[in-house]
Amino acid sequence: MIRCLAVDDEAYASEIISNYIKKTPFLELVGTTTNAFEALNLVQQGAVDLVFLDIQMPELTGIQFLKICGGKCKVILTTAYTEYALEGFDLDVVDYLLKPISYERFYKAASKAQQLLLGGVQHASVLPESEEIIANVPMPNDFMFIKGDTKNKFIKVNYNEILYIEGLKNYVSIYTATQRIITYQTLREFEEQLPQPPFYRIHRSYIVSTEHIKMIDGNSVFIGEQSLPIGETYRDDFFRLIKEGRL
Repeated sequence: MIRCLAVDDEAYASEIISNYIKKTPFLELVGTTTNAFEALNLVQQGAVDLVFLDIQMPELTGIQFLKICGGKCKVILTTAYTEYALEGFDLDVVDYLLKPISYERFYKAASKAQQLLLGGVQHASVLPESEEIIANVPMPNDFMFIKGDTKNKFIKVNYNEILYIEGLKNYVSIYTATQRIITYQTLREFEEQLPQPPFYRIHRSYIVSTEHIKMIDGNSVFIGEQSLPIGETYRDDFFRLIKEGRL
């Protein structure tokens, strides 16, 4: 078993990686932390074989972490940004995962780490390059549980029911055809969890399901009778993906 640590300054993102580790037969979750110094201490103690590491963290960045730990463990970087990829590979990371991370992509990265750490030895419990094994690995659910307005209340929502999501500081509103759910969470956290496609962020305040887009007119997306703006920051990528047929 490969002893793993999930490190991300956002607890929600760390939880996603933790769940992926738990469902992978050859990985063992040692712990999760939002504190890079705590993670570094565990690595220096020899308690960890593989770290899933966010790059942009306060106090100690993922790149600084890599330089300090000095190869005492293998590292897979997890980030929403592409600009650190070259520097990460120069520091001998196993892989570079862009958020939101699917389980299939996670599994491929973990398999690379398994081959590096175990010398390519195949165990009876899992053959990392086997199509049969990969096919039988459980994939992410097609639904999510959203925190309700009282303690221990969670509302199940199928992804295909979500029309769009609106963010306002630390709250979001999830709109379906029949209801609006308000929950204490950030839009970025939703962006990291939702599968792409069909979900895509078109504005700092909106994520839409491309399955429910009725029309795009100029800088507006129409879902039913609702018109949502396309933000300048997201516009070029959005229209490029449309032209390439990737949305």
